[in-house]
Amino acid sequence: MILVTGGAGLLGNTLIEMLLQKGENVKATYNTTPLALNTFTNLETVECDILDVYALEDAFHDVSEIYHCAGLVSFNPKDEKKLYSINVEGTANVVNAALNAGVRKFVHVSSVAALGRIHTGEMIDETMLWTEDTSNSKYGHSKYLGEMEVWRGVAEGLNAVIINPSIILGGVNWNEGSTKIFKSVYDEFPWYTEGTTGFVDVRDVAVAMVQLMESNITAEKFIVSAENISYQDMFTMIAKAFGKKVPSKKVMPFIASLTWRIENIKSMFVGTSPLITRETANTALTKVVYDNRKLLNQLNSFKYRKMQDTITYTCQKLIAAIIK
Repeated sequence: MILVTGGAGLLGNTLIEMLLQKGENVKATYNTTPLALNTFTNLETVECDILDVYALEDAFHDVSEIYHCAGLVSFNPKDEKKLYSINVEGTANVVNAALNAGVRKFVHVSSVAALGRIHTGEMIDETMLWTEDTSNSKYGHSKYLGEMEVWRGVAEGLNAVIINPSIILGGVNWNEGSTKIFKSVYDEFPWYTEGTTGFVDVRDVAVAMVQLMESNITAEKFIVSAENISYQDMFTMIAKAFGKKVPSKKVMPFIASLTWRIENIKSMFVGTSPLITRETANTALTKVVYDNRKLLNQLNSFKYRKMQDTITYTCQKLIAAIIK
């Protein structure tokens, strides 16, 4: 039996469907949102909060392999306590349950944010660690500390691998996660930045996870990122795929600083999460380049999809979902 935590998320859902289509028996945990993969008979779903150690112990019964996808992605300062609770304490609970269950292997989903994002003029690889002077993200710090829990498990005998995906693209719900980028461009949001970061297809992340699980690789971490692209180029490709206007207004540092402050004030009055925070504004202006060679060198049969193909595919899926 294979267990996937965070089964209702974009990556978890994609991974589960891939495993089920291979004929694997899968147990998937979710917190509040049930999974929509009801047509598969080889799927068992379990409502389980990773902060509930007793529920985790029950969920891990008869499990041999673990994909830990559950986590919180947020750049809202109000979510700081929740970030550390879920991404650190929750991961520690999952690691402990895996050790107690004596699982064969454990694949943990971290983030490139755990490596630190601000390395001007320097390519980021797996040897870099989160430090106060190389990151502006509490989310990244929480994922870094979550990795420390996995390494602690490795020291205690856990056979584990960590992946650090960049921004994951895919899915059919543009109201959640990174897919919001597509909705913003579809709505012809006019602004762009010249910041650069890594992007990767959700299907490629799932394939990499499965291949790492099936390999003899252990006690290693891997950046999973297809291409380093500027936000301007990314928005332009999405706009053209949708047949929409290309963003034409460049965001300068002063505008970015003003925008996140206005969003913060507005969120206090309306009671919603700000669309732009200090962290996301700073990140959008930063030029970051990720080195993806380690994974490609270790998994000889693995290849990334072209980002243009990912964008075209995702835009078509989103349009089909709208029409439906």
